[in-house]
Amino acid sequence: MWKFLRTLAWLVGIAAVLIAALRLTVIRWWQVPVGDPFLEASVSPSLRGGDWILLWRGSAPHAGDLVLCPEPKAPNRLTIGRIIGEKGDHVKLENGRLKIENRGMEADNGCDRFQVRDPNDGQEYEQGCQIETVAGKKHLRGEPMPSLASKPRDADETVAAGQVFLVSDNRQFPWDSREFGPVERSTCVETVVFRLVSKAGFFDVPNRLTLIR
Repeated sequence: MWKFLRTLAWLVGIAAVLIAALRLTVIRWWQVPVGDPFLEASVSPSLRGGDWILLWRGSAPHAGDLVLCPEPKAPNRLTIGRIIGEKGDHVKLENGRLKIENRGMEADNGCDRFQVRDPNDGQEYEQGCQIETVAGKKHLRGEPMPSLASKPRDADETVAAGQVFLVSDNRQFPWDSREFGPVERSTCVETVVFRLVSKAGFFDVPNRLTLIR
């Protein structure tokens, strides 16, 4: 019995050291803020306010990656968006529809409709969902809602060197480069890769220990 406990203690100690080493170098866990209605709406359906997520900083993010960056116009505020445009890319958004180099992004059905709260008036809506492919990477996309009077901003921009253009996964309620402009690439060093648990905790089975597309 004592031998088993001693072995278990060694294993726990080694695991703790490994996690601490990774935490200091290439990973970080972070909670998506609750109470920021614009950010919360913009990250759905991929994430929700209160989610505990794992961030990877061991390599530079690229097109198609969901990243955590400081806002250019408010450096103390963090935002989450997907890198859609890099140096020289022509990005166009019209009524929530995205084109890169005048080519529309592929999208397939395959994700469930979800509930989202309009950050402007607090009303809750059911929103459609599709799976979009950007730079060969698939991710969830909240569909535009033509029935609403409020429309997301359009964009028509060529990305400058040293910058990235961020677009929210929610195309109806974005908080992205259409609001605050392109972001300096050097400030976007953390990629969202994994959800540990949701705001509801470990017993929210569908939303725990999930890869973030």
